[in-house]
Amino acid sequence: MSLLTEHDVVNMRFNEPKDIKEGYDQDEVDVFLDEVAETIAKLTKDNADLENKLKAAEDRVAELESAAPAAAPASGGTSDDQHSEAVGLLARAQEVYDKHVMDGQAESNRLISEAEAKAKSVVSEAETTYTNTLAKLEEEKGLLERKISELRDFERDYRTRLKSYLSSLLSSVESEQTED
Repeated sequence: MSLLTEHDVVNMRFNEPKDIKEGYDQDEVDVFLDEVAETIAKLTKDNADLENKLKAAEDRVAELESAAPAAAPASGGTSDDQHSEAVGLLARAQEVYDKHVMDGQAESNRLISEAEAKAKSVVSEAETTYTNTLAKLEEEKGLLERKISELRDFERDYRTRLKSYLSSLLSSVESEQTED
């Protein structure tokens, strides 16, 4: 698997949740966090490898420095020249090492910060969606309660009119019977 880039982390988009109570797909988030962890682990391993190489180079320089006085210069240069070259080489190796360590630490910090920012963003989006959905549901609940109230009023009015109509019919039937 290739290492994540800043672009990968910044532009990561999770699928919208089907239900606000469930939130984002936990498996999808876990996979992404696993990728972030793998990238950090790879950078940490690379950093450790570079530290080991630097230590080996330092040991080799120390070994050469201790052997240099006993050996005659092979290239026609003086022992001081070889010592200067070894010190220069060691300084360059230390600079490269320091740069890689700083770059690795900066990359690690950046990835962690981006992941934390993304997590906050995801939580914020979920909370906003939850709040909006809850507000819509409350509004719909109010509309339904008003509709129920209107229907109850209609039913009461209808019953009253029906009762009145049936009473008038009954009175009419009774008055016709008394006339006969």
